[in-house]
Amino acid sequence: MAVNNKQEDILNAALKMFALRGYDGTTIPMIADEANVGAGTIYRYFENKQTLVNSLFQNSVRTFSDALRSDFPVEGDMRQKFAHIFRRMGEFAEQYTETLLFIDATAGSYYLDEKSNEMFQEFMSFIEHQLDIGKKEGKIRNMPSKAMISIVYGAFVQLFKVKCNGMLEATPELMKAVEESCWDAIRMH
Repeated sequence: MAVNNKQEDILNAALKMFALRGYDGTTIPMIADEANVGAGTIYRYFENKQTLVNSLFQNSVRTFSDALRSDFPVEGDMRQKFAHIFRRMGEFAEQYTETLLFIDATAGSYYLDEKSNEMFQEFMSFIEHQLDIGKKEGKIRNMPSKAMISIVYGAFVQLFKVKCNGMLEATPELMKAVEESCWDAIRMH
């Protein structure tokens, strides 16, 4: 989707407001104020708040998915694949912290439409597929992939929330130690 400057300003403002206040706590006038546009301008681009949040969610998931899939080591071993995904999540979180928090807060919400849910499921299926390969190879614990994703992704997101609150500095050394801990949590021992 080609995005013009006003539309980009609206999407950036919506991201900030949804990440800060959530969907139900955010109004179109709040987004308009943050974007420095009139509320009517938003309706030129988006039918309503639900259409706006779905557009933003789809763009966000696409960006996150592209980050994880970029240069993915298809022929690598499971440890290399895990390291790639974890490090790309870290790079994404550093560059797009609000986007990561928005995706985390929004996934599975009642206001997402079928396309948004399908895109998120496709994104998760990529990760589940890699874990399934690891299980078949005997490198990953034989437990549900969704449980393993919850362990790793949940720890990762919580780490960045703590970092955002200024309670922790996510140094390269710490991120490497967290990656090792998450790998230890799901690898076959």
